[in-house]
Amino acid sequence: MAPLTRTRADADGVPTAIIEEYYRQRAGQGLIISEGVWPVLEGKSYPGQPGIVTPAQIDGWRRVTDAVHAEGGTIVMQLMHGGRVGHPEISGEPRVVAPSALAAPGQTRTPQGKADLPVAHALTLDEIPVVVEQFVQAARNAIVAGFDGVEVHGANGYLVHEFLSPVSNVRDDRYGGAPENRARFAIEVTTAVAAAVGADRTGIRLSPAHGIQGVIEDDAADVLATYTALAEGLAPLGLAFVDVLHPEPAGELVQAIRRAAGAPLIVNTGFGVETTRAAAEELVAEDWADAVAAGRPVIANPDLVERWRTGAELNEPRPELFYGSTAEGYIDYPSLEVARAGE
Repeated sequence: MAPLTRTRADADGVPTAIIEEYYRQRAGQGLIISEGVWPVLEGKSYPGQPGIVTPAQIDGWRRVTDAVHAEGGTIVMQLMHGGRVGHPEISGEPRVVAPSALAAPGQTRTPQGKADLPVAHALTLDEIPVVVEQFVQAARNAIVAGFDGVEVHGANGYLVHEFLSPVSNVRDDRYGGAPENRARFAIEVTTAVAAAVGADRTGIRLSPAHGIQGVIEDDAADVLATYTALAEGLAPLGLAFVDVLHPEPAGELVQAIRRAAGAPLIVNTGFGVETTRAAAEELVAEDWADAVAAGRPVIANPDLVERWRTGAELNEPRPELFYGSTAEGYIDYPSLEVARAGE
């Protein structure tokens, strides 16, 4: 199960009863990667996004992991610092942070309505280790909450990804400029998290050349150099997995990352291409990946594995309800058992 933002936490970032039920329903996936969870309030991107900082948040997630484990499932937490994709009216904090003092393009939806994304505070050399430690403490909290592991969110235009692109990262110190420098922050965060909770319980998600939220990576040679440097920096760790979102999982870029990282590869074709059973089976059978992550099919089919196994018809997702605060479009997709009972 791919990480999927659903915005159902309460105002304090605590997982709710419907979040517990949502993940319990989907425990039959080989592995659940949770929605992006903020490791520090300053890194919160969206109203309704959960955190893993306070005792109440940890306790809320413990109920989720207990529910998943009771159904025989495995679940890891995605640690997501939103970086410049956020707003003080969302987090209650006075600033958003990023590698450079640039705003992400466009607007965001705050509790007070739509607002332009603000110019970020450029993290100083003294502040970067503090942010790394925030990831580390969040990872420790996730393990306390019963998660089987963690995934560092290095994709989709959020903080770790912002460091990787020469468009969102215009620093002239050791974290900017050359591909090796822009990869440094992602390597440091992942290395520190792996040291804290174990590399065998640590993964990272990447979305090279995704071109999202102003994190532009359109120079193919630079992208290959940057992600090769990143993968080579991660290789000594022996990570549990590298999770790559890219429309061409069998392409040279993704496979170069796989070779350099030396870790099991999870692939996901992303927002534009919905994952099908046939495509997933082919990617694994042809050894382009060790596992395939599915998103929208899992949203709409809590028992997707069983439906794929038996060739049963799939529920259609309702995109208008992907984000919200209610149970509708969240935990009310019928299981195969319920659907057959109603026939």
